[in-house]
Amino acid sequence: MSASRERILARVRAAVADAPEAPEPARDYLESHTSDDPDEILDLLHENLADYRAIVHRATEAELPALIAELLGTHSARSVVVPDGLPDAWLADTTAAQRTDDGPLTPYELDAIDAVVTGCALAIAETGTIVLDAGPGQGRRALTLVPDLHICVVRAPGQIVASVPQAMPRIDPTRPLTWISGPSATSDIELDRVEGVHGPRTLEVVLLGRV
Repeated sequence: MSASRERILARVRAAVADAPEAPEPARDYLESHTSDDPDEILDLLHENLADYRAIVHRATEAELPALIAELLGTHSARSVVVPDGLPDAWLADTTAAQRTDDGPLTPYELDAIDAVVTGCALAIAETGTIVLDAGPGQGRRALTLVPDLHICVVRAPGQIVASVPQAMPRIDPTRPLTWISGPSATSDIELDRVEGVHGPRTLEVVLLGRV
Protein backbone atom coordinates (compact mmCIF):
# COMPACT_ATOMS: atom_id res chain seq x y z
CA MET A 1 0.00 0.00 0.00
CA SER A 2 2.84 2.42 0.87
CA ALA A 3 4.60 1.82 -2.45
CA SER A 4 1.38 2.41 -4.41
CA ARG A 5 0.76 5.63 -2.50
CA GLU A 6 4.26 6.89 -3.26
CA ARG A 7 3.92 6.06 -6.97
CA ILE A 8 0.65 7.99 -7.20
CA LEU A 9 2.06 11.00 -5.36
CA ALA A 10 5.15 10.95 -7.56
CA ARG A 11 2.97 11.07 -10.69
CA VAL A 12 0.97 13.99 -9.24
CA ARG A 13 4.15 15.90 -8.41
CA ALA A 14 5.52 15.31 -11.90
CA ALA A 15 2.29 16.47 -13.51
CA VAL A 16 2.24 19.78 -11.64
CA ALA A 17 5.98 20.42 -11.56
CA ASP A 18 5.82 23.22 -14.15
CA ALA A 19 2.44 24.59 -13.12
CA PRO A 20 2.32 28.25 -12.02
CA GLU A 21 1.80 29.07 -8.37
CA ALA A 22 -1.86 29.18 -7.39
CA PRO A 23 -3.10 32.74 -6.81
CA GLU A 24 -3.98 33.85 -3.33
CA PRO A 25 -7.73 33.43 -2.65
CA ALA A 26 -9.82 36.58 -2.77
CA ARG A 27 -10.67 37.93 0.67
CA ASP A 28 -12.82 40.88 -0.35
CA TYR A 29 -16.14 39.20 0.50
CA LEU A 30 -18.48 40.52 3.19
CA GLU A 31 -17.77 39.07 6.60
CA SER A 32 -21.37 39.52 7.66
CA HIS A 33 -24.77 40.32 6.17
CA THR A 34 -26.07 41.51 9.54
CA SER A 35 -25.78 44.80 11.38
CA ASP A 36 -23.47 45.15 14.37
CA ASP A 37 -26.40 45.72 16.73
CA PRO A 38 -26.18 42.98 19.43
CA ASP A 39 -29.96 42.93 19.83
CA GLU A 40 -30.50 42.35 16.10
CA ILE A 41 -27.87 39.59 16.09
CA LEU A 42 -29.55 37.95 19.09
CA ASP A 43 -32.97 38.13 17.43
CA LEU A 44 -31.56 36.63 14.23
CA LEU A 45 -29.98 33.75 16.15
CA HIS A 46 -33.29 33.13 17.92
CA GLU A 47 -35.15 33.11 14.59
CA ASN A 48 -32.73 30.75 12.84
CA LEU A 49 -32.46 28.34 15.77
CA ALA A 50 -36.25 28.07 15.79
CA ASP A 51 -36.26 27.63 12.01
CA TYR A 52 -34.09 24.53 12.55
CA ARG A 53 -36.70 23.27 15.06
CA ALA A 54 -34.71 24.00 18.16
CA ILE A 55 -36.87 25.23 21.04
CA VAL A 56 -35.56 28.61 22.12
CA HIS A 57 -35.90 30.38 25.47
CA ARG A 58 -34.55 33.61 26.90
CA ALA A 59 -33.59 33.96 30.55
CA THR A 60 -31.45 35.89 32.96
CA GLU A 61 -28.80 34.26 35.14
CA ALA A 62 -31.20 34.35 38.10
CA GLU A 63 -33.98 32.68 36.10
CA LEU A 64 -31.79 29.95 34.60
CA PRO A 65 -31.89 27.28 37.39
CA ALA A 66 -35.69 27.30 37.52
CA LEU A 67 -35.95 27.23 33.72
CA ILE A 68 -33.61 24.25 33.37
CA ALA A 69 -35.53 22.40 36.08
CA GLU A 70 -38.78 23.18 34.25
CA LEU A 71 -37.43 21.95 30.91
CA LEU A 72 -36.16 18.70 32.42
CA GLY A 73 -39.53 18.20 34.09
CA THR A 74 -41.46 18.96 30.90
CA HIS A 75 -39.57 16.18 29.11
CA SER A 76 -39.91 13.81 32.12
CA ALA A 77 -36.13 13.62 32.35
CA ARG A 78 -35.25 11.65 35.46
CA SER A 79 -31.48 11.76 34.88
CA VAL A 80 -29.07 14.29 33.41
CA VAL A 81 -25.38 14.27 32.45
CA VAL A 82 -23.36 17.07 34.05
CA PRO A 83 -20.18 17.92 32.05
CA ASP A 84 -17.10 18.89 34.00
CA GLY A 85 -17.01 22.65 34.51
CA LEU A 86 -20.77 23.24 34.28
CA PRO A 87 -21.75 25.91 36.84
CA ASP A 88 -23.31 24.24 39.90
CA ALA A 89 -26.04 26.88 40.07
CA TRP A 90 -27.50 25.87 36.71
CA LEU A 91 -28.85 22.60 38.11
CA ALA A 92 -29.55 23.84 41.62
CA ASP A 93 -33.34 23.53 41.22
CA THR A 94 -33.56 20.21 39.38
CA THR A 95 -34.66 16.99 41.03
CA ALA A 96 -33.29 14.80 38.22
CA ALA A 97 -30.45 12.43 39.16
CA GLN A 98 -27.17 14.05 38.13
CA ARG A 99 -24.44 11.91 36.53
CA THR A 100 -20.88 13.06 35.95
CA ASP A 101 -18.71 11.64 33.19
CA ASP A 102 -16.36 9.88 35.56
CA GLY A 103 -14.93 6.69 34.20
CA PRO A 104 -15.95 7.86 31.55
CA LEU A 105 -19.59 6.83 31.07
CA THR A 106 -19.99 4.00 28.57
CA PRO A 107 -22.28 4.34 25.53
CA TYR A 108 -24.75 2.02 27.27
CA GLU A 109 -24.72 4.19 30.40
CA LEU A 110 -25.20 7.33 28.32
CA ASP A 111 -28.07 5.75 26.43
CA ALA A 112 -29.85 5.17 29.74
CA ILE A 113 -29.59 8.87 30.70
CA ASP A 114 -32.44 11.12 29.64
CA ALA A 115 -30.74 14.49 29.10
CA VAL A 116 -27.57 16.55 29.05
CA VAL A 117 -27.09 20.22 29.95
CA THR A 118 -24.13 22.10 28.45
CA GLY A 119 -22.74 25.48 27.65
CA CYS A 120 -21.12 26.17 24.27
CA ALA A 121 -18.08 27.74 22.66
CA LEU A 122 -20.11 30.15 20.55
CA ALA A 123 -23.22 30.51 18.38
CA ILE A 124 -23.57 31.85 14.83
CA ALA A 125 -26.65 33.97 14.17
CA GLU A 126 -26.80 33.87 10.35
CA THR A 127 -26.75 30.07 10.23
CA GLY A 128 -28.50 29.25 13.52
CA THR A 129 -25.51 27.13 14.51
CA ILE A 130 -24.10 26.32 17.95
CA VAL A 131 -20.44 25.29 18.17
CA LEU A 132 -19.11 23.04 20.93
CA ASP A 133 -15.39 22.48 21.45
CA ALA A 134 -15.33 20.14 24.48
CA GLY A 135 -14.35 23.03 26.73
CA PRO A 136 -15.50 23.56 30.34
CA GLY A 137 -19.21 22.94 30.76
CA GLN A 138 -19.48 21.11 27.42
CA GLY A 139 -17.85 17.71 27.88
CA ARG A 140 -16.79 15.27 25.19
CA ARG A 141 -18.82 14.91 22.01
CA ALA A 142 -20.62 11.70 23.03
CA LEU A 143 -22.34 13.49 25.91
CA THR A 144 -24.31 15.64 23.48
CA LEU A 145 -24.99 12.94 20.89
CA VAL A 146 -26.37 10.03 22.91
CA PRO A 147 -28.95 11.42 25.40
CA ASP A 148 -32.30 12.20 23.77
CA LEU A 149 -32.56 15.75 25.15
CA HIS A 150 -29.86 18.43 24.92
CA ILE A 151 -30.31 21.70 26.82
CA CYS A 152 -27.67 24.17 25.65
CA VAL A 153 -27.02 27.55 27.27
CA VAL A 154 -25.63 30.38 25.13
CA ARG A 155 -24.42 33.55 26.82
CA ALA A 156 -25.53 36.72 25.05
CA PRO A 157 -23.93 38.75 23.67
CA GLY A 158 -20.45 37.40 24.51
CA GLN A 159 -20.80 33.98 22.85
CA ILE A 160 -22.74 35.12 19.79
CA VAL A 161 -21.28 36.20 16.45
CA ALA A 162 -23.14 37.20 13.32
CA SER A 163 -21.45 35.01 10.73
CA VAL A 164 -19.17 32.06 10.01
CA PRO A 165 -16.23 34.32 8.95
CA GLN A 166 -16.50 36.07 12.30
CA ALA A 167 -16.62 32.72 14.11
CA MET A 168 -13.54 31.17 12.55
CA PRO A 169 -10.89 33.33 14.31
CA ARG A 170 -12.51 32.47 17.66
CA ILE A 171 -12.39 28.71 17.10
CA ASP A 172 -9.39 26.54 17.87
CA PRO A 173 -9.14 24.06 14.93
CA THR A 174 -7.10 21.65 17.05
CA ARG A 175 -10.05 21.05 19.40
CA PRO A 176 -12.86 18.51 18.72
CA LEU A 177 -15.50 20.77 17.21
CA THR A 178 -19.20 19.90 16.98
CA TRP A 179 -21.41 22.19 14.88
CA ILE A 180 -25.09 21.90 15.76
CA SER A 181 -27.92 23.32 13.67
CA GLY A 182 -31.11 22.09 15.32
CA PRO A 183 -31.89 18.61 16.64
CA SER A 184 -30.56 15.57 14.82
CA ALA A 185 -32.67 14.85 11.74
CA THR A 186 -32.61 12.93 8.48
CA SER A 187 -34.97 12.26 5.60
CA ASP A 188 -35.48 9.15 3.50
CA ILE A 189 -35.89 9.09 -0.27
CA GLU A 190 -39.52 10.23 0.10
CA LEU A 191 -38.39 13.14 2.32
CA ASP A 192 -40.08 11.84 5.45
CA ARG A 193 -38.25 13.61 8.28
CA VAL A 194 -37.09 11.52 11.23
CA GLU A 195 -35.50 13.18 14.26
CA GLY A 196 -33.12 11.68 16.79
CA VAL A 197 -31.28 9.33 14.43
CA HIS A 198 -27.75 10.71 14.74
CA GLY A 199 -28.06 12.68 17.97
CA PRO A 200 -30.59 14.23 20.38
CA ARG A 201 -34.22 14.23 19.32
CA THR A 202 -34.86 17.51 21.13
CA LEU A 203 -32.65 20.60 21.34
CA GLU A 204 -33.63 23.25 23.88
CA VAL A 205 -31.51 26.42 23.66
CA VAL A 206 -31.44 29.04 26.40
CA LEU A 207 -30.18 32.47 25.35
CA LEU A 208 -28.80 33.81 28.59
CA GLY A 209 -28.69 37.55 29.10
CA ARG A 210 -31.18 40.34 28.83
CA VAL A 211 -34.76 39.17 28.30
